[in-house]
Amino acid sequence: METYIRNLNVKLLMKKVLLTSVFILFIAFSFAQGYESTKYGIRAGVNISNLDFDPSPVNRNLHRNGFYFGGFAEFSLSETTWLSTELLWSAEGAKDENWRANYLNLPIQLKFKLGEHFTLGAGPQIGVKTWKSADAFDTFRFSGVGGIEYKFLEDYFIDVRAGYDFKNLLDENLSPLEATQFTIQVGIGIKI
Repeated sequence: METYIRNLNVKLLMKKVLLTSVFILFIAFSFAQGYESTKYGIRAGVNISNLDFDPSPVNRNLHRNGFYFGGFAEFSLSETTWLSTELLWSAEGAKDENWRANYLNLPIQLKFKLGEHFTLGAGPQIGVKTWKSADAFDTFRFSGVGGIEYKFLEDYFIDVRAGYDFKNLLDENLSPLEATQFTIQVGIGIKI
């Protein structure tokens, strides 16, 4: 029982450290870059996530259709290059109730302008589990994201993004069962 409580306290501390780091990152970049070179905004859309198990379980619906929403800040590095950081809530996992999880994700992307309307971006993403239907999922995740954005009005855009987890998402108590996740996001956003 003491070990369980100690592990729980460590996980809670790690969540607090991660969220504090995210907050400090937003503030630091805002002051470092200045108002003219920083843009903020919101984005939201739908997720299609797919869990890939090893070894593969049978009789499971391994995908889930969900949604995401959140805010972002873009920091200009040049006329055609930006550093973008976001804080997104995302419903992911599988359709099966036992394999659902929601995350607070922090993607950090380097974005490049590809002409007048298109932007390409890629980078790492860390996430913290905010809800799960079972104790199957680990608290933290690490993945890579990449996507393309199309600006259709002065400050509005649509985007398509893909993400893939680099490590096992499942709690180590479920060993040898492991799972990684591939997620596609389609959404709309506005820069303010």
